[in-house]
Amino acid sequence: MIYLVEDESGIRELVLYTLRNTGFETRGFASADEFWKAMEEQPSEGRPPDLVILDIMLPGEDGLSVLKRLRSRPGTRKLPILMLTAKGSEYDKVLGLENGADDYLTKPAGMMELVARIKSLLRRTGGEDGKDEYRVGGLYVSVPRHLVTVNNGEVSLTLKEFDLLTYLLANTGMALSRDQILSAVWGYDGDAETRTVDTHILTLRTKLGAAGALIRTVRGVGYKAGEYE
Repeated sequence: MIYLVEDESGIRELVLYTLRNTGFETRGFASADEFWKAMEEQPSEGRPPDLVILDIMLPGEDGLSVLKRLRSRPGTRKLPILMLTAKGSEYDKVLGLENGADDYLTKPAGMMELVARIKSLLRRTGGEDGKDEYRVGGLYVSVPRHLVTVNNGEVSLTLKEFDLLTYLLANTGMALSRDQILSAVWGYDGDAETRTVDTHILTLRTKLGAAGALIRTVRGVGYKAGEYE
């Protein structure tokens, strides 16, 4: 289920139509008030959204305020959020990402690009192969619960560390280049700084302790997840 918060009716209906015709269940809201009301109804409806698309310029409470509130709540702290807005300056983009947005697309956006971004974001946050949990030796990962344990002890990971771990596990046995990892986990394309990957791999291995051995360096290529040796 995807929730779209967009006050311009024409854009809202176009996005909803496109997503529904590409296989997504969607609900649209013209204001933050409508959105929060739907979020409060979740326990009775039984299904929270898998992803939220937020406009910045909304009547009443703006999208950045909604974003901050979602990130401050335990139940929605890890919820994938894509900002869809007419504000396209670098400052606005950075502001949205620094406040916890996972991706950012400027209007007018091509609908196929929007669908591609949504699918990429859902893969990054839900596991590339669609699995919702992984068990490798003493390592256990629950994707929907954003839970990682090693030998039954919980491990605290940042969102990007969690995304990186699940991406590697979803492609167990495959040698993944740094560029592939940057594109899948961070959404970067082209000549981005690959040291970002190395730094996160080092931190991830440290936090996983003994289970860090399953993340292997493939010389001249990048990294892969494998079984314990």
